[in-house]
Amino acid sequence: MPRYALTDIHGCARTFKAMVHNQLQLSRNDELYLLGDFVNKGPDSRGVVDFILHLQKQGYQVHCLRGNHDQMLLKSVEKGKKALTLTPTEQELVLQSFGINGFEHLPEKYVNFLDTLPYYLELPDYFLVHAGFDFRQPDIFSDKEAMLNIRGYTPDWKRLGNKRLLHGHTPTSLHAIKKAASHKDQRLNLDAGCVYYKNAAYGNLAALDMDTQELFIQPNIDRPYPVARKG
Repeated sequence: MPRYALTDIHGCARTFKAMVHNQLQLSRNDELYLLGDFVNKGPDSRGVVDFILHLQKQGYQVHCLRGNHDQMLLKSVEKGKKALTLTPTEQELVLQSFGINGFEHLPEKYVNFLDTLPYYLELPDYFLVHAGFDFRQPDIFSDKEAMLNIRGYTPDWKRLGNKRLLHGHTPTSLHAIKKAASHKDQRLNLDAGCVYYKNAAYGNLAALDMDTQELFIQPNIDRPYPVARKG
């Protein structure tokens, strides 16, 4: 059965649902891998997590990883808004989404979801991670900060058993993602900058069929909402 991967939904719940239902037409026999950053920046962080939990409850095989924004929101439960690198407007979108007036009031259901997210997954033919690995470290799988935040690294394929690497974290033009997928690059960044709909190069959710290398593209349909222009 098909295996799909996508990443960096960032509170774009309507777009995410359209991808799952209309583009992928996900069945319970399929596997869906989500590479983190479910929350923050977009208009409906709660809706994204609720939809994931609904799919899992209905018997869909949905596997989730931790992203840097998921980690930030989790930290904000104890440390407040200072844990979040968000504009005041973006912070308000998150609070409104969850129906709370302070990050310390994030409902336990969502705290538990965020707290149990793994940092990476190893499959027979792939490594999946939100950002990547720091190959300068003796143990690349223990560096949680790198797995959430690293950019600009060069993979050591021997240390990955020559498996392919899928990640997100760094918004990338749809053209570049399509080119990398068509060339069957060993490393593929699937972050098509869905939340940044004001940037012409971004504003899409991209999902990869991990076996056929087919890309599925869902343009952002959550707009309009206040979001900073990227870059």
